[in-house]
Amino acid sequence: MKKIVDINNQEEIYEIGKVARQAAGSVILKIKNTVILATVSRDENPVDGNFVPLTVQYVEKTYAAGRIPSGYIKRETKPSDFETLTSRIIDRSLRPLFPNGYAYPTQLTIFVLSCDHEVDLQVAALNAASAAMYLSDIPINKNVAGVRIGFIDGEYIVNPSNSELKQSSLDLFVAGTKEDLLMIEMRSIATDEAIVMPIAAIDPILDPALGESLVPSHSANEFDEEAILKAIDKAQHAITVAATVYETTFTPFKKDDAKLVYKEDLKSDSIYTYVDEFYKEDIKLAVEKMAKSERARDLDNIIKTIMTDDVALKEEWSKDLVDAVVNEYKKKIVREMIVYERVRADGRDLVDVRPISIETNILPNAHGSCLFTRGQTQALAVVTLGGDKDGQMYDKLTEKNTAVDNFMINYNFPGFCVGEAGPLRPPGRRELGHGNLARRALEPLLDPNRLQTIRLVSEILESNGSSSQATICAGSLALRAAGVKIDKLVAGIAMGLVFEGDKHAVLTDILGLEDHDGDMDFKVAGTKDGITALQMDIKLGGVSKDILKEALYQAKDGLNHILNIMEEADKNIVVNSDILPKLEFFSIDPSKIVDIIGQGGKVIRELIEKFEVSIDLERDKGKVKIAGDNKTKVEAAKDEIMNIVNQPSFGGRGGRDNRSGGHSRRETKQIPKFTEGEILEGTVVRIVDFGAFVQLPGEIDGLLHISKIADHRVEKVSDYLEIDQKIKVKILEQNGRKIGLALEK
Repeated sequence: MKKIVDINNQEEIYEIGKVARQAAGSVILKIKNTVILATVSRDENPVDGNFVPLTVQYVEKTYAAGRIPSGYIKRETKPSDFETLTSRIIDRSLRPLFPNGYAYPTQLTIFVLSCDHEVDLQVAALNAASAAMYLSDIPINKNVAGVRIGFIDGEYIVNPSNSELKQSSLDLFVAGTKEDLLMIEMRSIATDEAIVMPIAAIDPILDPALGESLVPSHSANEFDEEAILKAIDKAQHAITVAATVYETTFTPFKKDDAKLVYKEDLKSDSIYTYVDEFYKEDIKLAVEKMAKSERARDLDNIIKTIMTDDVALKEEWSKDLVDAVVNEYKKKIVREMIVYERVRADGRDLVDVRPISIETNILPNAHGSCLFTRGQTQALAVVTLGGDKDGQMYDKLTEKNTAVDNFMINYNFPGFCVGEAGPLRPPGRRELGHGNLARRALEPLLDPNRLQTIRLVSEILESNGSSSQATICAGSLALRAAGVKIDKLVAGIAMGLVFEGDKHAVLTDILGLEDHDGDMDFKVAGTKDGITALQMDIKLGGVSKDILKEALYQAKDGLNHILNIMEEADKNIVVNSDILPKLEFFSIDPSKIVDIIGQGGKVIRELIEKFEVSIDLERDKGKVKIAGDNKTKVEAAKDEIMNIVNQPSFGGRGGRDNRSGGHSRRETKQIPKFTEGEILEGTVVRIVDFGAFVQLPGEIDGLLHISKIADHRVEKVSDYLEIDQKIKVKILEQNGRKIGLALEK
């Protein structure tokens, strides 16, 4: 059966009951040339525990884009990060729909069979998965719809195409039913813009019309709270429309609900009364233990004590039942303290942020590092810088060519950070999700035209709530500590929500206990100017716009508090300049490239060997790229090249002088000899971004580096010197034609 629906700027064609007919539910979704198969299967027997054993696997088949898998093994194997993160989005969106007590192992499989480069695969996959679930015999009576909202040219766009999304400054993904929102993920996107720069600027693209060079720049697009709420409003309306259409379309084809047995919550009014009478204070003391391991141990001891009481023995209470009642009672205490007493397990007010301490560059041989501690959550962020060839290569179905990721965040969560013993394992969905959230928060502040590859590793050393947000804070400062240019610091904070009756409480900087026993986990990241990323998972039926607004503005206050502390730490950063790799990228007159190469490549080989750098040249554009592990040597190589470039050229390939028997004039001209410390008068003949060239007696130029102009940091050479100015300089060193100078005061 084929059904066509036209909603939210796209036509969706669903084929029901055509394939995978032995699954509990299946559907094929076609949008343009994208074809997705979604199936759901369940076992006949429930598991022992009282939880939803749902597994979601989103798989992209490479044949969907007419490709053979890259690498040694020519078949789909380990899922990519995009596949894993998409599986996680689908899981978080659909898991809340299962009935209480549902414990049947359930497998949701989504295959991308054909891929159109313009179709949003995450939106399509979620909608197909939701349709398969709704059509199955699993008692789920609501449709979930996913939409993506972009912001282009001042307008919110529903379900932009992939090419349109690249022009958007907002990427907001929202999933929900026609009544409630269930999941939100948002990131801002830095936009490129061309700015006019001097011809010597980094990576210029010459604009003949201007006679200047255009350099790609960027600006981060933070969104304030009202802009976010407007975007969510737009998404909510689109979801309501879509979910209503889905329900009308699919209901006639929905299978009858299977007759299932649901697990009942283990409850006992008599045990509850007994615990309330005799163990209330003990449980309160256990709740106040901040470490998860300590709290669990104390609660376990309380349960053991109850089991040895005469009443428990006479009534033959089971340990599982007592365990369930004690944990339910603990949850009640936590929630009532928050809502009615307005106090939390650690004694904080609802809006207070835990104490923060920050240390930067504590690892001597790391390019940048930061140890960020907030209460009992601690993240060590470490930055490593590489060249443009150090990026992670990956294939994406919606991209024609292999892409390269030049900003990587790896989040690690070892068992010891929560006091648990266990082997180290490869990152799972949770670790990838937390790392992706941190990346979405930080990436908008990085220059997309940078020439560096950046790897940021977050080692969670201690965790009691919101380690992903600690990663954002630590990562922001670690980038600064590595000398990476980010315009503003970014912080992250996790908000919670607790409902009791008609009352509610919004919590700032939640603990792990409050996350577990609360009703919402709402992570917000941004600068003082606005939000760069957020993520929300709602455990209850939904949340009103007023409460969402309250949470956003309360998060803003918390973020500003954290950012103030981070700014103080930023002032004390001492960059490990001596160990930082250096990359110089600049332009010269294309006709001078042959002088840098030299006859038979002799000059460039000598430069590479002498300064231990790599040098890439673009003959047509006159671009020069120098990379190396030592900043001083890279700068010296650049100075040497500029010295070569600024010497007069006498024609011929490779710098040969046809007027002197084929020998270069540079090789035969007498070079004046100067003494270290000698004071001379020279004339400024050229000003560049890294200093000035000064003509000395003997018609040879020396380099006055920007760092040798004044005792303090100089931002702009032209503020101190001008062309044809006579100045006194001191000879610092002379190595052949390379002469280092300092301005004589």
